[in-house]
Amino acid sequence: MSASAGGIATGQVEHMLRQVTPGRYDAYEALLRALVAPSTGQIWMLLWHGQAGSPDAQYGNMEVDGFNYAPCVTSAQELSASGWNRSYEVVDGLDVARTLYPDHYGLWLNPHAPGGGVGIPWLDLRRIATGLERQPAGPLRLSEPAIEIPQFYALLTQNAHRTPAVRSLRRAWVQPALGAPYLAIGLDVYDTSPPAVDSVRAMMQQSIGAVPDGLPVSTVAMSDEYDPVAMWLRAAARPFYDREAHGAPAQAPAAGGYGYPGGY
Repeated sequence: MSASAGGIATGQVEHMLRQVTPGRYDAYEALLRALVAPSTGQIWMLLWHGQAGSPDAQYGNMEVDGFNYAPCVTSAQELSASGWNRSYEVVDGLDVARTLYPDHYGLWLNPHAPGGGVGIPWLDLRRIATGLERQPAGPLRLSEPAIEIPQFYALLTQNAHRTPAVRSLRRAWVQPALGAPYLAIGLDVYDTSPPAVDSVRAMMQQSIGAVPDGLPVSTVAMSDEYDPVAMWLRAAARPFYDREAHGAPAQAPAAGGYGYPGGY
């Protein structure tokens, strides 16, 4: 984990942090939004090695429930209260999210505070880095879809068989912490060239008309090693269409959740 330069905080992150309590996912989402904003999202990263701006600067590390986090504080006052006596640097939350999540590191805010502060898992740092509205709010509950839409699956399977780029299709019912549940279709493809991507997009467009009104449907690339829905699909869901298995019937996995570690 390398470190990067930063600016001056305005206190919005600290204010939103005080609102976060167990089960208050709305407050937690507001905290993530504060971290995204360049004008409000500055935090004080604690450096274990090196000085701010130096090539050898490294963030600190703490492990919680088997997951790694980089500790930080939310203001100069909290830095003083923490007793940290090594170097630090002030960074934008968006920048540090982009640095940490590829290494599966989360961010822990004010670990010295009463109650231990708040942990932001690496999957939520990915949401910050790539756009909060583009990814569902965790923790996610994922299961085999219970809704019966055989016409859609039949049409989608037929169109997939006519789309050479498609290797297999999986499905999941996704219930975010906030927002409406939706059907996710996992796309496993042989080819990611622009023509192949266009053909897969056309396949979905040709099939979506068989979905009942009001049922949200999303797609996820099975090759995305960071996406929590794709991770669950790889681990728990067998394909309902598999070109190489000639459409062998899939077994339904048991319902379950995707584990966002603690801290909020």
